[in-house]
Amino acid sequence: MNAIGKDLRKTIRVVIAEDQGMVLGALAALLEIEGDISVVSRARNGREALEAVLAHEPDVFITDIEMPTMSGLEVAGELKRRRTGTRVVIVTTFARSGYLRRALDAGASGYLLKDRPAEELADAVRRVHRGLRVIDPELATEAWGELDPLTDRERQVLRLAGEGKPSGDIAGELGLSEGTVRNYLSEAISKLGAANRVDAARIARGKGWL
Repeated sequence: MNAIGKDLRKTIRVVIAEDQGMVLGALAALLEIEGDISVVSRARNGREALEAVLAHEPDVFITDIEMPTMSGLEVAGELKRRRTGTRVVIVTTFARSGYLRRALDAGASGYLLKDRPAEELADAVRRVHRGLRVIDPELATEAWGELDPLTDRERQVLRLAGEGKPSGDIAGELGLSEGTVRNYLSEAISKLGAANRVDAARIARGKGWL
C-alpha cells in the first residue's frame, strides 16, 4: 500500500535523524513502503531532530548516535527529560556495549546495528510502538559489564578535547571557565588512567563512553 492509501488512524508516525543524506533517504524509503508506517519528518543533525520531534510528536524517533550539534543519545535524553512519550530507536554502526548502556539510560527502546537485514527496522518500529524493547541480544548481555566512570559534563568536555579544541574554546562553547574545563579534563584523565586528554578521549571512545 502506498502513502496515499494509508489509514492515518493506524499509521505509526516516525521521525528519522541521520547526518548522511544517502542513508537518511534509504531509511525513509524503506519505511515508506510499509503500509502502516509514515515518515513525517527527516533531520540531518541533532538540533533539527529535537525540533522535529517536538513539533510533530511522532510515535517513534529513529536516530543515529553521532550527529552534528547534538548526538542521538543527547536528543534521546532530552526527550526523556521532557516526557514526550515518543519511543526512541537507535540505528548505528557502533556495536559497543558502552553506547548501548548509555542509550538505555537515555530512555531508548531499541538499538539496532546498520548491518542488520533491512526488514528488521520496520519490525523494530512496530514492536517498539507496542511498548517492547528491541536490542541485539549479544550487546544486551555485554551492556552491564564495565561501568562508564565519566559524568555527563566530563564526557562533553572530553569529546570536545578529543576534537582538538583548546581549553579556552571548550570553556566558551560550554559556558565554563578555563579552570573548570581543566579540572574536568584532569578528572577524566585520572579516571581512565590516560596519559593526556587525547589518550583519554581515545580510550573513552573505544569503550563507547564518548
